[in-house]
Amino acid sequence: MSRRHKNKFKDTYHNHRNENIINISEYIQRKNKVLLVPRNLNQETYIEKLLDPDNIIVFGVGPAGTGKTMLAVLAALKALKEGSIKKIVVTRPAVGVDDERHGFLPGDLNSKMEPWTRPIFDVMQEYYSPKQIKEMIDEMVIEISPLAFMRGRTFKNSYIIADEMQNATPNQMKMLLTRIGEGSYMAVTGDIQQTDKKEAQNGLLDFNKLYNSYKFAKYIKFVEFDYNDIERHPVVSEVLSIYGDK
Repeated sequence: MSRRHKNKFKDTYHNHRNENIINISEYIQRKNKVLLVPRNLNQETYIEKLLDPDNIIVFGVGPAGTGKTMLAVLAALKALKEGSIKKIVVTRPAVGVDDERHGFLPGDLNSKMEPWTRPIFDVMQEYYSPKQIKEMIDEMVIEISPLAFMRGRTFKNSYIIADEMQNATPNQMKMLLTRIGEGSYMAVTGDIQQTDKKEAQNGLLDFNKLYNSYKFAKYIKFVEFDYNDIERHPVVSEVLSIYGDK
């Protein structure tokens, strides 16, 4: 092959490779639009509040299986795909059911948080492959930040998903809610019945009481789910009844 033909082949090869490079902004738009479809009236109310741009912080409180976390993640993905925010921040208290903390788990911070953030990324994988999600984490389009690491930060043009916040203290809750910066939104989820904290140490319960006594909230909304709103397999409701939680 002549030098001229070799150069032509090389240019064609590199152009073909460049055409197949997908940058992170294209990942965001790649799959179908995110649809939030309610299955009951409380979910419909929750979705309306999540999608209303005048609502900066929306609380979804109630038992497992009511869709509060799933719908919050979908609202964040919708905002990201539509370009109204630039990044998604995932946070929660790094405390498991046996009070296991992230310092005892192997790997980097993302690996340490993986057991607790898995339900959120399960929803994201309906729209992005694991490889794409990893790329988005590497590019800080998605950030995983344990609640304890958020002090002193301000998030702009972000959608913060704060999950399992029944395990936060009142001081942690106040700190979290003041991380909002310009162009940002926050969804706070939790189940007051599933906490090991005493009432005085429960940040979610504490803020709920303060909110109910404050009559002038303009940017913060609360949606409370109950066991009638559970949309998982019917056996979940039966299990909760057996345990006396319903």
